[in-house]
Amino acid sequence: MGEDLRASLRQTLPGARADLEALIRIPSVSADPAAAGHVRRSAELTARLFAEVGTPMVEILDDIEGGRPAVVAHYPAPPGQPTVLLYAHHDVQPTGDPAEWTSAPFEPAERDGRLFGRGSSDDKAGIAAHLAVLRAFDGRPPVGVTVFVEGEEEIGSPTLGAFLERHRDKLAADVIVLADGANLKVGTPSLTTTLRGMVDCVVEVRALEHGVHSGIYGGAAPDALTAMCRLLATLHDDKGDVAIDGLVTAPVPQVDYEEHRFRAEAGMLDGVEMIGTGSVAERLWAKPSASVLALDTTRVADASNTLIPVARAKVGLRLAPGDDPARASDALVAHLHRNAPWGVRLEVSRPEAAWPVAIDAQGPAFDAVRRAFREAYGSEPVDIGIGGSIPFIAEFADAFPDAAILVTSAGGDPDSRAHGPDESLHLGDFESACLAEALLLADLAAR
Repeated sequence: MGEDLRASLRQTLPGARADLEALIRIPSVSADPAAAGHVRRSAELTARLFAEVGTPMVEILDDIEGGRPAVVAHYPAPPGQPTVLLYAHHDVQPTGDPAEWTSAPFEPAERDGRLFGRGSSDDKAGIAAHLAVLRAFDGRPPVGVTVFVEGEEEIGSPTLGAFLERHRDKLAADVIVLADGANLKVGTPSLTTTLRGMVDCVVEVRALEHGVHSGIYGGAAPDALTAMCRLLATLHDDKGDVAIDGLVTAPVPQVDYEEHRFRAEAGMLDGVEMIGTGSVAERLWAKPSASVLALDTTRVADASNTLIPVARAKVGLRLAPGDDPARASDALVAHLHRNAPWGVRLEVSRPEAAWPVAIDAQGPAFDAVRRAFREAYGSEPVDIGIGGSIPFIAEFADAFPDAAILVTSAGGDPDSRAHGPDESLHLGDFESACLAEALLLADLAAR
Protein backbone atom coordinates (compact mmCIF):
# COMPACT_ATOMS: atom_id res chain seq x y z
CA MET A 1 0.00 0.00 0.00
CA GLY A 2 2.77 2.41 0.89
CA GLU A 3 4.68 2.03 -2.36
CA ASP A 4 1.53 2.37 -4.48
CA LEU A 5 0.56 5.51 -2.60
CA ARG A 6 4.08 6.87 -2.87
CA ALA A 7 4.05 6.40 -6.65
CA SER A 8 0.58 7.91 -7.00
CA LEU A 9 1.49 10.86 -4.81
CA ARG A 10 4.64 11.64 -6.75
CA GLN A 11 2.52 11.99 -9.87
CA THR A 12 0.40 14.60 -8.09
CA LEU A 13 3.27 16.72 -6.74
CA PRO A 14 3.84 18.88 -9.86
CA GLY A 15 0.18 19.87 -9.77
CA ALA A 16 0.33 20.58 -6.05
CA ARG A 17 3.42 22.71 -6.59
CA ALA A 18 1.61 24.71 -9.31
CA ASP A 19 -1.39 25.14 -6.99
CA LEU A 20 0.85 26.37 -4.20
CA GLU A 21 2.60 28.88 -6.43
CA ALA A 22 -0.74 30.22 -7.68
CA LEU A 23 -1.90 30.66 -4.08
CA ILE A 24 1.34 32.40 -3.06
CA ARG A 25 0.84 34.98 -5.82
CA ILE A 26 -2.34 36.23 -4.09
CA PRO A 27 -1.43 38.70 -1.27
CA SER A 28 -4.17 37.49 1.08
CA VAL A 29 -3.11 39.54 4.13
CA SER A 30 -6.06 39.26 6.50
CA ALA A 31 -4.73 42.03 8.78
CA ASP A 32 -4.92 44.62 5.98
CA PRO A 33 -8.46 45.93 5.27
CA ALA A 34 -7.23 47.09 1.86
CA ALA A 35 -6.43 43.45 1.00
CA ALA A 36 -9.98 42.18 1.55
CA GLY A 37 -10.39 41.63 -2.18
CA HIS A 38 -7.24 39.52 -2.27
CA VAL A 39 -8.45 37.44 0.67
CA ARG A 40 -11.67 36.85 -1.25
CA ARG A 41 -9.71 35.85 -4.38
CA SER A 42 -7.62 33.45 -2.32
CA ALA A 43 -10.77 31.77 -0.99
CA GLU A 44 -12.22 31.57 -4.50
CA LEU A 45 -9.08 29.97 -5.91
CA THR A 46 -8.96 27.51 -3.01
CA ALA A 47 -12.59 26.52 -3.61
CA ARG A 48 -11.99 26.11 -7.35
CA LEU A 49 -8.94 23.90 -6.77
CA PHE A 50 -10.87 21.54 -4.51
CA ALA A 51 -13.73 21.42 -7.00
CA GLU A 52 -11.24 20.51 -9.74
CA VAL A 53 -9.91 17.51 -7.81
CA GLY A 54 -13.45 16.11 -7.75
CA THR A 55 -14.72 17.16 -4.34
CA PRO A 56 -18.49 16.64 -4.51
CA MET A 57 -19.41 19.50 -2.16
CA VAL A 58 -17.44 22.76 -2.03
CA GLU A 59 -18.62 26.09 -0.63
CA ILE A 60 -17.28 29.45 0.48
CA LEU A 61 -18.72 30.43 3.84
CA ASP A 62 -18.73 34.11 4.70
CA ASP A 63 -21.77 34.52 6.92
CA ILE A 64 -20.20 35.54 10.25
CA GLU A 65 -20.17 39.29 10.86
CA GLY A 66 -16.62 40.59 10.74
CA GLY A 67 -15.21 37.25 9.52
CA ARG A 68 -13.12 36.43 6.48
CA PRO A 69 -14.23 33.93 3.82
CA ALA A 70 -13.54 30.27 4.60
CA VAL A 71 -13.72 27.25 2.33
CA VAL A 72 -15.33 23.92 3.23
CA ALA A 73 -15.02 20.90 0.93
CA HIS A 74 -16.57 17.54 1.81
CA TYR A 75 -16.38 13.89 0.76
CA PRO A 76 -19.02 11.76 2.52
CA ALA A 77 -17.62 8.81 4.46
CA PRO A 78 -17.94 5.34 2.93
CA PRO A 79 -20.10 3.01 5.07
CA GLY A 80 -18.42 2.20 8.36
CA GLN A 81 -15.53 4.60 7.86
CA PRO A 82 -14.56 7.59 10.01
CA THR A 83 -14.51 11.21 8.88
CA VAL A 84 -11.25 13.15 8.94
CA LEU A 85 -11.17 16.95 9.00
CA LEU A 86 -8.15 18.44 7.19
CA TYR A 87 -7.41 22.03 8.25
CA ALA A 88 -5.29 24.78 6.69
CA HIS A 89 -5.59 28.56 6.32
CA HIS A 90 -5.31 30.70 3.20
CA ASP A 91 -4.58 34.07 4.82
CA VAL A 92 -1.02 35.24 5.38
CA GLN A 93 1.02 37.67 7.44
CA PRO A 94 2.08 41.11 6.12
CA THR A 95 5.45 41.07 4.40
CA GLY A 96 7.21 43.80 6.36
CA ASP A 97 9.89 45.68 4.45
CA PRO A 98 10.12 44.13 0.94
CA ALA A 99 13.78 45.21 0.82
CA GLU A 100 14.54 42.52 3.43
CA TRP A 101 13.39 39.80 1.03
CA THR A 102 15.84 38.15 -1.36
CA SER A 103 13.03 37.71 -3.89
CA ALA A 104 9.60 39.30 -4.19
CA PRO A 105 7.33 38.13 -1.33
CA PHE A 106 4.41 37.20 -3.57
CA GLU A 107 6.41 35.76 -6.46
CA PRO A 108 7.39 32.14 -5.66
CA ALA A 109 11.05 31.32 -6.22
CA GLU A 110 13.00 28.09 -5.67
CA ARG A 111 16.49 28.18 -4.16
CA ASP A 112 18.49 25.31 -2.66
CA GLY A 113 15.55 22.95 -2.46
CA ARG A 114 13.22 25.47 -0.82
CA LEU A 115 10.27 27.39 -2.23
CA PHE A 116 10.29 31.03 -1.10
CA GLY A 117 7.29 33.34 -0.80
CA ARG A 118 4.85 34.65 1.76
CA GLY A 119 2.52 31.82 2.72
CA SER A 120 4.77 29.14 1.22
CA SER A 121 4.91 27.30 4.54
CA ASP A 122 2.38 29.20 6.67
CA ASP A 123 -0.01 27.87 5.60
CA LYS A 124 -0.74 27.63 1.91
CA ALA A 125 1.47 24.53 1.93
CA GLY A 126 -1.28 22.92 4.00
CA ILE A 127 -3.82 23.61 1.27
CA ALA A 128 -1.49 22.19 -1.40
CA ALA A 129 -0.79 19.10 0.71
CA HIS A 130 -4.49 18.34 1.11
CA LEU A 131 -4.97 18.77 -2.66
CA ALA A 132 -2.06 16.43 -3.40
CA VAL A 133 -3.46 13.75 -1.10
CA LEU A 134 -6.93 13.91 -2.61
CA ARG A 135 -5.44 13.63 -6.10
CA ALA A 136 -3.36 10.65 -4.98
CA PHE A 137 -6.63 8.89 -4.14
CA ASP A 138 -8.04 9.99 -7.53
CA GLY A 139 -10.71 12.01 -5.76
CA ARG A 140 -11.99 8.96 -3.85
CA PRO A 141 -10.41 8.97 -0.37
CA PRO A 142 -10.92 5.78 1.65
CA VAL A 143 -12.44 7.68 4.57
CA GLY A 144 -14.80 10.61 4.82
CA VAL A 145 -12.90 13.86 4.35
CA THR A 146 -13.88 17.41 5.20
CA VAL A 147 -11.42 20.13 4.27
CA PHE A 148 -11.69 23.39 6.19
CA VAL A 149 -9.53 26.29 4.99
CA GLU A 150 -9.81 29.28 7.30
CA GLY A 151 -9.29 32.89 6.22
CA GLU A 152 -8.40 34.69 9.47
CA GLU A 153 -5.87 32.57 11.36
CA GLU A 154 -3.16 35.20 11.07
CA ILE A 155 -5.28 37.71 13.00
CA GLY A 156 -6.05 35.27 15.79
CA SER A 157 -9.21 33.62 14.38
CA PRO A 158 -11.49 36.22 16.05
CA THR A 159 -14.76 34.82 14.65
CA LEU A 160 -13.84 31.12 14.59
CA GLY A 161 -15.85 30.37 17.72
CA ALA A 162 -19.00 31.78 16.14
CA PHE A 163 -18.17 29.99 12.88
CA LEU A 164 -17.81 26.61 14.63
CA GLU A 165 -21.04 27.17 16.54
CA ARG A 166 -22.98 27.94 13.35
CA HIS A 167 -21.40 25.31 11.10
CA ARG A 168 -20.55 22.61 13.61
CA ASP A 169 -22.44 19.89 11.73
CA LYS A 170 -20.45 20.58 8.55
CA LEU A 171 -17.13 20.24 10.38
CA ALA A 172 -17.82 17.35 12.77
CA ALA A 173 -15.18 14.64 12.48
CA ASP A 174 -13.62 11.70 14.29
CA VAL A 175 -10.05 12.84 13.58
CA ILE A 176 -8.86 16.42 12.98
CA VAL A 177 -5.56 17.05 11.17
CA LEU A 178 -4.39 20.63 11.67
CA ALA A 179 -1.58 21.09 9.14
CA ASP A 180 -0.21 24.30 10.62
CA GLY A 181 2.60 23.08 12.85
CA ALA A 182 6.31 22.67 12.15
CA ASN A 183 8.84 19.87 12.27
CA LEU A 184 11.58 20.05 14.89
CA LYS A 185 14.10 20.11 12.05
CA VAL A 186 14.30 19.11 8.40
CA GLY A 187 13.75 15.37 8.03
CA THR A 188 12.34 14.85 11.54
CA PRO A 189 8.55 14.37 11.49
CA SER A 190 7.00 16.06 14.49
CA LEU A 191 3.64 15.90 16.22
CA THR A 192 2.84 19.05 18.18
CA THR A 193 1.29 18.14 21.52
CA THR A 194 1.62 21.39 23.51
CA LEU A 195 1.29 25.07 22.64
CA ARG A 196 1.76 28.09 24.84
CA GLY A 197 -1.13 30.48 25.35
CA MET A 198 -0.92 34.26 25.15
CA VAL A 199 -2.05 37.43 26.82
CA ASP A 200 -0.97 40.92 25.86
CA CYS A 201 -1.82 44.44 26.87
CA VAL A 202 -0.98 48.09 26.25
CA VAL A 203 0.36 49.97 29.26
CA GLU A 204 0.46 53.77 29.43
CA VAL A 205 2.68 55.66 31.86
CA ARG A 206 1.92 59.33 32.51
CA ALA A 207 4.21 61.43 34.70
CA LEU A 208 3.58 65.08 33.68
CA GLU A 209 0.73 67.17 32.38
CA HIS A 210 2.94 68.30 29.50
CA GLY A 211 6.54 68.20 28.35
CA VAL A 212 8.97 70.49 30.21
CA HIS A 213 12.60 71.59 29.86
CA SER A 214 14.94 68.75 30.93
CA GLY A 215 17.56 71.18 32.24
CA ILE A 216 15.21 73.25 34.35
CA TYR A 217 13.11 70.38 35.74
CA GLY A 218 15.24 67.26 35.23
CA GLY A 219 16.58 65.64 38.39
CA ALA A 220 13.45 66.35 40.37
CA ALA A 221 10.57 65.70 37.97
CA PRO A 222 10.39 62.15 36.52
CA ASP A 223 9.89 61.60 32.81
CA ALA A 224 7.48 58.95 31.55
CA LEU A 225 9.98 57.11 29.37
CA THR A 226 12.47 56.50 32.17
CA ALA A 227 9.60 55.36 34.39
CA MET A 228 8.44 53.03 31.62
CA CYS A 229 11.94 51.55 31.23
CA ARG A 230 12.15 50.84 34.94
CA LEU A 231 8.69 49.27 34.91
CA LEU A 232 9.40 47.03 31.91
CA ALA A 233 12.67 45.89 33.48
CA THR A 234 10.68 44.32 36.34
CA LEU A 235 9.14 41.73 33.98
CA HIS A 236 12.31 39.59 34.28
CA ASP A 237 14.74 38.65 37.01
CA ASP A 238 18.49 38.94 36.52
CA LYS A 239 18.65 35.53 34.79
CA GLY A 240 15.92 36.45 32.33
CA ASP A 241 13.16 34.31 33.83
CA VAL A 242 9.72 35.91 34.00
CA ALA A 243 9.26 37.61 37.38
CA ILE A 244 5.45 37.87 37.39
CA ASP A 245 3.96 36.03 40.36
CA GLY A 246 1.34 33.35 39.80
CA LEU A 247 2.23 32.05 36.33
CA VAL A 248 2.35 28.31 35.66
CA THR A 249 5.29 26.16 34.53
CA ALA A 250 4.52 22.92 32.67
CA PRO A 251 6.39 19.57 32.89
CA VAL A 252 9.83 19.59 31.27
CA PRO A 253 9.72 18.36 27.63
CA GLN A 254 11.82 15.29 26.88
CA VAL A 255 13.23 16.62 23.63
CA ASP A 256 16.86 17.46 22.94
CA TYR A 257 16.85 20.89 21.27
CA GLU A 258 20.53 21.79 20.95
CA GLU A 259 21.51 25.29 22.06
CA HIS A 260 23.80 25.87 19.07
CA ARG A 261 20.98 25.01 16.67
CA PHE A 262 18.53 27.28 18.47
CA ARG A 263 20.98 30.17 18.41
CA ALA A 264 21.46 29.76 14.66
CA GLU A 265 17.73 29.43 13.95
CA ALA A 266 16.92 32.47 16.11
CA GLY A 267 19.62 34.55 14.44
CA MET A 268 21.28 35.42 17.76
CA LEU A 269 24.39 37.55 17.45
CA ASP A 270 27.74 36.24 18.63
CA GLY A 271 28.28 37.00 22.29
CA VAL A 272 24.57 37.57 23.08
CA GLU A 273 23.49 35.36 25.98
CA MET A 274 20.30 33.32 26.10
CA ILE A 275 17.81 34.39 28.74
CA GLY A 276 16.04 32.24 31.30
CA THR A 277 16.99 28.93 32.86
CA GLY A 278 16.44 25.28 31.99
CA SER A 279 16.82 23.41 28.72
CA VAL A 280 16.02 25.15 25.44
CA ALA A 281 12.85 23.08 25.02
CA GLU A 282 11.78 23.92 28.58
CA ARG A 283 12.28 27.65 28.07
CA LEU A 284 10.38 27.64 24.77
CA TRP A 285 7.53 25.23 25.45
CA ALA A 286 7.06 24.75 29.20
CA LYS A 287 7.75 28.14 30.79
CA PRO A 288 6.16 31.56 30.35
CA SER A 289 7.94 34.31 28.48
CA ALA A 290 7.51 38.09 28.51
CA SER A 291 8.34 40.44 25.66
CA VAL A 292 8.10 44.17 25.03
CA LEU A 293 6.49 44.18 21.59
CA ALA A 294 6.27 47.91 20.88
CA LEU A 295 6.99 51.30 22.40
CA ASP A 296 5.36 54.65 21.62
CA THR A 297 7.51 57.66 22.48
CA THR A 298 9.37 60.49 20.80
CA ARG A 299 11.49 59.43 17.81
CA VAL A 300 15.23 60.02 18.11
CA ALA A 301 15.06 62.24 15.03
CA ASP A 302 12.48 64.44 16.78
CA ALA A 303 14.10 64.49 20.22
CA SER A 304 14.66 67.72 22.12
CA ASN A 305 15.78 68.49 25.64
CA THR A 306 12.31 67.82 26.97
CA LEU A 307 11.04 65.53 29.72
CA ILE A 308 8.52 63.19 28.06
CA PRO A 309 5.12 63.38 29.77
CA VAL A 310 3.60 60.08 28.51
CA ALA A 311 4.84 56.79 27.04
CA ARG A 312 3.03 53.64 25.90
CA ALA A 313 4.22 50.06 25.44
CA LYS A 314 2.71 46.78 24.31
CA VAL A 315 3.64 43.83 26.50
CA GLY A 316 3.11 40.21 25.49
CA LEU A 317 3.14 37.08 27.66
CA ARG A 318 3.32 33.51 26.41
CA LEU A 319 1.72 31.12 28.88
CA ALA A 320 2.78 27.57 29.68
CA PRO A 321 0.34 24.72 29.03
CA GLY A 322 -1.97 24.41 32.02
CA ASP A 323 -2.20 28.13 32.71
CA ASP A 324 -5.41 30.16 32.58
CA PRO A 325 -5.33 33.34 30.44
CA ALA A 326 -7.80 35.20 32.65
CA ARG A 327 -5.77 34.48 35.78
CA ALA A 328 -2.52 35.27 33.96
CA SER A 329 -3.85 38.59 32.67
CA ASP A 330 -4.87 39.55 36.21
CA ALA A 331 -1.35 38.69 37.37
CA LEU A 332 0.20 40.81 34.60
CA VAL A 333 -1.97 43.83 35.35
CA ALA A 334 -1.35 43.52 39.09
CA HIS A 335 2.40 43.25 38.51
CA LEU A 336 2.47 46.41 36.39
CA HIS A 337 0.50 48.44 38.92
CA ARG A 338 2.56 47.13 41.84
CA ASN A 339 5.87 47.98 40.18
CA ALA A 340 5.09 51.39 38.67
CA PRO A 341 7.85 53.68 40.00
CA TRP A 342 7.60 57.10 41.61
CA GLY A 343 3.80 57.14 41.79
CA VAL A 344 3.35 57.67 38.05
CA ARG A 345 -0.16 57.22 36.71
CA LEU A 346 -0.71 53.91 34.97
CA GLU A 347 -3.41 52.74 32.60
CA VAL A 348 -3.43 49.13 31.38
CA SER A 349 -5.78 47.87 28.70
CA ARG A 350 -7.45 44.57 29.40
CA PRO A 351 -5.32 41.96 27.65
CA GLU A 352 -6.24 39.94 24.61
CA ALA A 353 -5.92 36.24 25.31
CA ALA A 354 -5.44 32.80 23.77
CA TRP A 355 -5.58 29.53 25.69
CA PRO A 356 -2.56 27.22 25.93
CA VAL A 357 -3.09 23.66 24.77
CA ALA A 358 -1.89 20.26 25.99
CA ILE A 359 -3.00 17.30 23.88
CA ASP A 360 -3.10 13.76 25.30
CA ALA A 361 -1.51 12.21 22.21
CA GLN A 362 -2.54 8.62 22.91
CA GLY A 363 -4.92 6.35 21.06
CA PRO A 364 -5.45 4.74 17.63
CA ALA A 365 -5.30 7.97 15.58
CA PHE A 366 -2.02 9.03 17.21
CA ASP A 367 -0.57 5.55 16.66
CA ALA A 368 -1.63 5.79 13.01
CA VAL A 369 -0.04 9.19 12.42
CA ARG A 370 3.22 8.05 14.00
CA ARG A 371 3.27 5.00 11.71
CA ALA A 372 2.60 7.27 8.74
CA PHE A 373 5.38 9.66 9.76
CA ARG A 374 7.84 6.79 10.19
CA GLU A 375 7.15 5.35 6.75
CA ALA A 376 6.96 8.67 4.88
CA TYR A 377 10.05 10.30 6.37
CA GLY A 378 12.11 7.20 7.04
CA SER A 379 12.92 8.46 10.53
CA GLU A 380 11.45 8.26 14.00
CA PRO A 381 8.79 10.89 14.81
CA VAL A 382 9.02 13.09 17.89
CA ASP A 383 6.43 14.84 20.03
CA ILE A 384 7.21 18.54 20.38
CA GLY A 385 5.76 21.78 21.70
CA ILE A 386 5.36 25.14 20.05
CA GLY A 387 6.26 28.28 21.92
CA GLY A 388 3.74 30.30 19.95
CA SER A 389 -0.04 30.30 20.24
CA ILE A 390 -2.51 28.95 17.69
CA PRO A 391 -5.92 29.98 19.04
CA PHE A 392 -7.95 27.79 16.71
CA ILE A 393 -6.59 24.58 18.28
CA ALA A 394 -8.23 25.35 21.61
CA GLU A 395 -11.40 26.32 19.73
CA PHE A 396 -11.47 22.95 17.93
CA ALA A 397 -10.74 21.04 21.13
CA ASP A 398 -13.66 22.78 22.80
CA ALA A 399 -16.04 22.30 19.86
CA PHE A 400 -15.15 18.64 19.22
CA PRO A 401 -14.07 17.15 22.57
CA ASP A 402 -14.27 13.54 21.36
CA ALA A 403 -12.15 14.02 18.24
CA ALA A 404 -8.44 13.15 18.09
CA ILE A 405 -6.57 16.36 17.20
CA LEU A 406 -3.33 15.87 15.27
CA VAL A 407 -1.20 19.00 14.83
CA THR A 408 1.20 18.26 11.98
CA SER A 409 3.49 20.10 9.57
CA ALA A 410 3.00 20.42 5.83
CA GLY A 411 6.76 20.75 5.47
CA GLY A 412 7.52 23.74 7.69
CA ASP A 413 10.61 23.75 9.92
CA PRO A 414 12.55 26.35 11.97
CA ASP A 415 14.32 27.57 8.82
CA SER A 416 10.96 28.37 7.20
CA ARG A 417 10.95 31.82 8.82
CA ALA A 418 7.17 31.93 9.12
CA HIS A 419 6.02 35.55 9.63
CA GLY A 420 9.48 36.84 8.67
CA PRO A 421 11.32 37.86 5.50
CA ASP A 422 12.26 35.07 3.09
CA GLU A 423 9.59 32.66 4.33
CA SER A 424 10.14 29.31 2.64
CA LEU A 425 9.08 25.66 2.41
CA HIS A 426 11.47 22.71 2.32
CA LEU A 427 10.25 20.85 -0.77
CA GLY A 428 11.61 17.49 0.34
CA ASP A 429 9.74 17.66 3.63
CA PHE A 430 6.65 18.88 1.78
CA GLU A 431 6.67 15.67 -0.27
CA SER A 432 7.14 13.58 2.89
CA ALA A 433 4.31 15.45 4.64
CA CYS A 434 1.96 14.80 1.74
CA LEU A 435 2.83 11.10 1.76
CA ALA A 436 2.38 10.91 5.53
CA GLU A 437 -1.11 12.40 5.28
CA ALA A 438 -2.08 9.97 2.52
CA LEU A 439 -0.74 7.02 4.54
CA LEU A 440 -2.65 8.25 7.59
CA LEU A 441 -5.97 8.24 5.72
CA ALA A 442 -5.27 4.76 4.34
CA ASP A 443 -4.29 3.48 7.80
CA LEU A 444 -7.43 4.90 9.42
CA ALA A 445 -9.55 3.22 6.75
CA ALA A 446 -7.81 -0.14 7.15
CA ARG A 447 -8.21 -0.21 10.93
